[in-house]
Amino acid sequence: MLTKNFLKTGLIVFLYLATIPLSATNYYFEAGNKKSGNGSKSAPFADLNQISTLKLQSGDSVLLSNRTPFHGFIHLTDIAGSYNKPVIIASYKADKSNDKPATIDAKGEKAAILIENCSYITLENMELTANAGGLREQSDSKNEVMRCGVLVITSRQGKFSHIKLRNLHVKDVFFEEPGFVRDAKETKSANGTQSYGWGIRFINNIPDAELSDIEVSNCVIENVEHTGLKFTAHKSGIKNINVISNKILRTGGPGIQMSGVENGLVSNNTIDHSGSNDDSRKWGRGSGLWTWGTSNVIIEHNQFLNANGPGDSAGAHIDFNCNDIILQYNLSANNAGGFCEILGNNYNCAYRYNISVNDGYREKGVNGAFQEGKIFWLSGYVGNGEKPRGPYNSYFYNNTIYVKANIVAKVAVGKTAAGICMVNNIFVIEGESREVEGDQFVADKRAKAVIPNVVFENNLFLNEKNWPKSVLIQDQHPIYGNPEFKNAGGLKLTDYIPQNVKLVKDKGIEIPQILGDRVGLKVGLKVKKDILGHLIVNKPDMGAIETTP
Repeated sequence: MLTKNFLKTGLIVFLYLATIPLSATNYYFEAGNKKSGNGSKSAPFADLNQISTLKLQSGDSVLLSNRTPFHGFIHLTDIAGSYNKPVIIASYKADKSNDKPATIDAKGEKAAILIENCSYITLENMELTANAGGLREQSDSKNEVMRCGVLVITSRQGKFSHIKLRNLHVKDVFFEEPGFVRDAKETKSANGTQSYGWGIRFINNIPDAELSDIEVSNCVIENVEHTGLKFTAHKSGIKNINVISNKILRTGGPGIQMSGVENGLVSNNTIDHSGSNDDSRKWGRGSGLWTWGTSNVIIEHNQFLNANGPGDSAGAHIDFNCNDIILQYNLSANNAGGFCEILGNNYNCAYRYNISVNDGYREKGVNGAFQEGKIFWLSGYVGNGEKPRGPYNSYFYNNTIYVKANIVAKVAVGKTAAGICMVNNIFVIEGESREVEGDQFVADKRAKAVIPNVVFENNLFLNEKNWPKSVLIQDQHPIYGNPEFKNAGGLKLTDYIPQNVKLVKDKGIEIPQILGDRVGLKVGLKVKKDILGHLIVNKPDMGAIETTP
């Protein structure tokens, strides 16, 4: 007779075994097969639609042949792998003479790959494209009429996590047909009002849903109608992102944009020609990167190059309602909108140990521009019709700024700013500099006001004209002289090593915490290394690079 303990033990064993996934399965797909097989390597499936019929489990892989491009899209819904055994969608080399990965052409579809309410999914080693073709499945929501290379969304409550995108090449993503022309009014709208193609998007607009632990690494995103990589969520709706070692090129909108993100690292990316207008379908405006309603993100060791557009279009800027956004160790060069831009209601944000080259060259009224470009801009703007406020406790130190003689270096500081620390920067402005309006808040114009809690001292200027005298904040103990950069105007970090070592060596001061600021920077005000990775010994040097005697 079976005992109760034996039955209990047997039940526990049964329940434990039931939680162990069956052996992982590889499902093979090859486009162009006249007859679809059983998904084995010798008899692969032919149609991507068959993926939706598979009951994918932890450790399963969907492997796409690189022999012939696939037409259509992949839709994964309510699928969950596990931490050690994610569900993988990837290429396999059916044609070993072809080095290209598997290709999905999603012309006419909403996305090449759509991931909905999923966890522990890895996409890797694929080429995704979707150039025009209308939209076969129309959405009821005008805001959802778009096309993406990869689209990750939530549509119900729950926590969804561990989505990894690796070694993807997303290119030529357009909603509209070739020849479609955007008008100037569309480019002047805040983010565009029409339908666009996007590179990679993560969207969580469900109040009780959360997307977390997201990785986008070693991907190339190029030639898309609007933004290259975009995160959109309610406050803290997307958490813990890692955006590492990607190339984002010729996007019609921004390179990277994040809203509602909490905690992240954006490192070692190259963003070049954001706001591209080389195709009339593109939006034609965009910063290399910008944040809104986002907190606790470090943006470091990136290159932000050649941003274009009649407004915005800085190398990287911090839009309003953010806190603890740190930009450090970046190269920002030839960006129409400028270098440093911190808008309203932002708290404890910083630009430190960056190099800016010929940023902010745009002139208002020229070629349709409706905003001035600026090398430095603090604005209280928090939306049209809203009372300006902040930014609060902005830190700007040990940056190196170079502007060639034929560019007017422009500065705007709004009277609502409170708490500013500007020390140890190098400004080499070879030509004219002047104060300009804050654009979005006309009352900023040379307003007579006193900004509280300012530490502005010990910055190196090429001459006394480098910082406009009409700006509300002025350096109390400036240093003047030529640091004699190794190759001024170049695009290598080492081009900005000062040759006049005596002028900069150990001439920096310790970074003070702004009066009344109880936080400072969560990562600490003091750094151990400069932009080149050199250890900072004794006092810091001026600018972004530690020189050697």
